[in-house]
Amino acid sequence: MSENTTQIHEVVRQRYGAIARSQGSSCCGGNTASASQDNLIPLYDNQLVATLPAEVTDLSLGCGDPVTIAQLRPGETVLDLGSGGGIDCFLAARQVGDSGYVIGVDMTPDMLAKANANKVRMGVHNVEFRKGQIEALPVTDRSVDVIMSNCVINLSPDKPAVFREAYRVLKPGGRISVSDIVTEGEFSPELRADAAQWAECVTGAIDAAEYTDMMRAAGFVEIEVVSKLDASGLIPVQEGMPRIFSARITARKAE
Repeated sequence: MSENTTQIHEVVRQRYGAIARSQGSSCCGGNTASASQDNLIPLYDNQLVATLPAEVTDLSLGCGDPVTIAQLRPGETVLDLGSGGGIDCFLAARQVGDSGYVIGVDMTPDMLAKANANKVRMGVHNVEFRKGQIEALPVTDRSVDVIMSNCVINLSPDKPAVFREAYRVLKPGGRISVSDIVTEGEFSPELRADAAQWAECVTGAIDAAEYTDMMRAAGFVEIEVVSKLDASGLIPVQEGMPRIFSARITARKAE
């Protein structure tokens, strides 16, 4: 692992550990428990999260809703990359039912502690949280029907590895559904080197075309950018930065 990769992981871990301890604020700087009125980016439908406790919704760190476009079915096994406080895992658990199973992977101990506390609080039995990095998933080959991720892959310093790992653990024909920050254009090398802004879901984001190219290189097919909405109201944008979007992207592993 390179020095830069280790540094980014540590900065990200520190930031999200602090968020978990303070219980609140999103990755992108806004309240993401429901649709944002300030920036008009649809996050979760109010009915979808209405019965979740505040301890879960207040720790929502996403930039969109990957659950709805995942079209989950009863009995499926779901993996959430960067599960944070667990909101997407708990939403998925409802949809896959008692015959399904949901695994959340996160590298931040404080987030895992919050997620497990929320699991106990809600009495959920078909969700498991594992410590690990999304570039090296603690998940066996071909064991997952659906992968979700919400505003996390942009934080990775090795995105090709993330997509290779996602492809590895998916069953043939399995699906991936992500909500993430992408750009139109590139950041300067100086901005890329700003680890603090990287951890804020800004300078780790890449061009949408490069993002989907990486998915294709990992083996994914039927890649679709379902939506791509301006995210300037969600994250701090400086002069000289490329346009920044919140995108929802789906793809499939070949049969």
